[in-house]
Amino acid sequence: MIHHVAVDSPALHPLDVRLDAPPKARSYWQTVGYRLRHDYLTLCFGGVVLLIILSAICAPLLAPADPYQTSIISRLKPFGYKGHLLGTDELGRDMLSRLLYGGRVSLTMGMVPVMLATLIGGMLGIVAGYAGRHLNMAIMRIMDVFYAFPSILLAVAISGTMGGGLRNGMLALTLVFIPPLCRVAETATTQVSHLDFVEAARASGAGLCSIIRHHILGNVLGPIFVYASSLVSVSILIASGLSFLGLGVEPPQPDWGLMLNTLRQAIYIAPPLAALPGVLIFITSICFNLLSDGLRAAMDVRL
Repeated sequence: MIHHVAVDSPALHPLDVRLDAPPKARSYWQTVGYRLRHDYLTLCFGGVVLLIILSAICAPLLAPADPYQTSIISRLKPFGYKGHLLGTDELGRDMLSRLLYGGRVSLTMGMVPVMLATLIGGMLGIVAGYAGRHLNMAIMRIMDVFYAFPSILLAVAISGTMGGGLRNGMLALTLVFIPPLCRVAETATTQVSHLDFVEAARASGAGLCSIIRHHILGNVLGPIFVYASSLVSVSILIASGLSFLGLGVEPPQPDWGLMLNTLRQAIYIAPPLAALPGVLIFITSICFNLLSDGLRAAMDVRL
């Protein structure tokens, strides 16, 4: 009789189990998220941007005083003067409160026009890139007219024609940003519209809206979003320039560009106070710009 002797096999390490199983593939957006999570510099600048946005949203809770309350005897006081952490402006108003409330206006004028221009210009560019021929020529030649003027001069001309104010300033910026976003969307759509899966959908009888929604939009949304994020810093700078020239927000409403204009006469008396709005404009713009570069690097799978 043959006796079978059981031989104890060595314990398998957890990593040795199913070595032949292929690794789970990530989707495009999962890859983008993974690359962003490991880009600590972009996360740092994104945290600064988030902090600026939250401080502007929570301005009524964070502001230590009424941003409109004036005091002639407390004009241009230094940092820490009688409860004014950042001093007072040329009319004795609390600088910290003015900067917090001014951030709400500056960020609104920086982000809302870009969102509207992305929606309008992106759809025009997608339609022009997919339709081609006569419709493409009609839309893109109209956009080329706006390219004949520098963006800042075009914004000044439009805002000067319509008059100052927050609403007119945002409308002027929206009209300025529509042409470049339309161009980016049209270029991306033209590259995608001739690929095999779009031709197959067209041959199967799918309609225009169905092809754009299911096959084109997801492939062109990345380049449009990255370019739009880079325009936020430009929008903040142009909006501050309009307010500095008196074509944007009207006083006494706080705005970083308007505060920079009203405090320029105090540059020799209280230089730190006069520089505060400009410093915030610089920090916000550079952080948005570097955040946009990080998003572009994460969404470009070739890098």
